[in-house]
Amino acid sequence: MINDNSIALQISNLFKVYGNQKKALDDVSLCIPEGSFYALLGPNGAGKSSLINILSDTSTATKGQITFFGKNLFTDKMWCKRRLGIVPQEAAFDPFFKVKEILHITAGLYGQKLETKWLDELLSRLQLDEHADKNARQLSGGMRRRLLIAQALVHKPPFIVLDEPTAGVDAELRRQLWSFVQELNQQGSTILLTTHYLEEAQMLCNKVAILNQGKIICEQNMQDMINVFAQRELVLQFNKPILEPQLADFKIQSDQKTMRITLNTEMSFHAAYSQAVQHYGEPCQVDIQQENLEDIFLRVTQ
Repeated sequence: MINDNSIALQISNLFKVYGNQKKALDDVSLCIPEGSFYALLGPNGAGKSSLINILSDTSTATKGQITFFGKNLFTDKMWCKRRLGIVPQEAAFDPFFKVKEILHITAGLYGQKLETKWLDELLSRLQLDEHADKNARQLSGGMRRRLLIAQALVHKPPFIVLDEPTAGVDAELRRQLWSFVQELNQQGSTILLTTHYLEEAQMLCNKVAILNQGKIICEQNMQDMINVFAQRELVLQFNKPILEPQLADFKIQSDQKTMRITLNTEMSFHAAYSQAVQHYGEPCQVDIQQENLEDIFLRVTQ
């Protein structure tokens, strides 16, 4: 286990086995640096919800250790909870309370009095200011999602877990929400994000781990993962069909006049291009394509 004051969350050898012997988490270890914007990705059933439930103390780990800003998450529960804000996937508030009342109650649960300035900023940034005096049952699905986010941020936690935060919200609110949480991250908040919108994860996050079948299959800086795992293709268009294409050092696919040459990180475009020209002449069009995070995710989880 890393012992470093700059580590916000350290998960070591974590297991979660349910009563039916289903192993939801299988020796999971993660290290989330303080101030990072960290993506935890995985297909449905990978174990993400089990991990978040353990962090939120709604589920118990079978085995393993978690330290949170140097404190033991399992024994220093109240200390940790006051510094942790979690946006869950499901609504967890009384539908008959008003939006403002819910936020004041939530702050009280953390032993804090809600500052008027911070309340006004939350309501404004999440576009809830016009609905502050409405009962939660009067809110649309997207507005309830915003209220969940406000609840998680009401006590200004230094560590924020966003569990599918933009599911069911429109594109404009999604853009505004990401702008808001990026500001929080720049101000020092550590953010753990789970999302199925992988282009968002690639845009926002500086570190990423992929969880599949309860195991961490890769964990790296975001750009390092793109550089290491992304397959690249050199796409060449010719004026005439390519007959029985073959290149000794490269994997290729061809469809009539189009040749696709797959390259790994150690192969150069120049070498592939030169060999193709030597065998088939000059192409009329050249294109370079590289996988994004979604392409990598689909390939490594399958």
